[in-house]
Amino acid sequence: VEFLYCDLASMKSIRQFVRQFRAKNCPLHVLVNNAGVMLVPERKTEDGFEEHFGLNYLGHFLLTNLLLDTLKQSGTHSHNARIITVSSATHYVGKLHLNDLQSRCSYSPHGAYAQSKLALVLFTYRLQHLLTANGSHVTANVVDPGVVNTELYKHVFWVVKVVKWMTAWLFFKTPEEGASTTIYAAVSPEVEGAGGCYLYNEERTKSADIAYDEELQRRLWTESCKMVGISDEASRLP
Repeated sequence: VEFLYCDLASMKSIRQFVRQFRAKNCPLHVLVNNAGVMLVPERKTEDGFEEHFGLNYLGHFLLTNLLLDTLKQSGTHSHNARIITVSSATHYVGKLHLNDLQSRCSYSPHGAYAQSKLALVLFTYRLQHLLTANGSHVTANVVDPGVVNTELYKHVFWVVKVVKWMTAWLFFKTPEEGASTTIYAAVSPEVEGAGGCYLYNEERTKSADIAYDEELQRRLWTESCKMVGISDEASRLP
């Protein structure tokens, strides 16, 4: 095990990390996009992005795109490289505001968090479409870990914290249980070669209807490329 520092809330840090990783000339068989914040007060990343959207979504969008070439070189016909992105059931109530992705007009911690998680699902589906169109031996899937007892809830209202403290043993998954579907997506032979799936409790399930809107997927992808400063070569693909 080797640790390399990467701050997903910093585009500069992500690019530095990718340079360090590439310098090692290592293959990359599994990429898990799992960083996140939830219900934080209105604030911005160092790049000026609303924190939920900047860290939860744009950080992973940039990281994945910068590592795509390595992933494509690492995958084979019999053993695809795998991209697993961790979303949330919150995406079912999320709305994507393409004209206000930074929530400048009206900020709601719940709305901003749900939007970032919906964006991750849209991103995964569009990414899989592009990987398939290019004939790449890479799959992209999105995971819902469920309600997990972690420090992610530190910004919720104090009453919710008390209820969580009293009931976590009954209703919340342990971190190990919460990680099980991500691990399943990363290593299980059952999903070898299968991409564009929404997985919950180690099973494929249906995501929000809006997540299957291919036009919305394309528009989000194009706008995301502009925001993080990378070429949108995908816009030329169907």
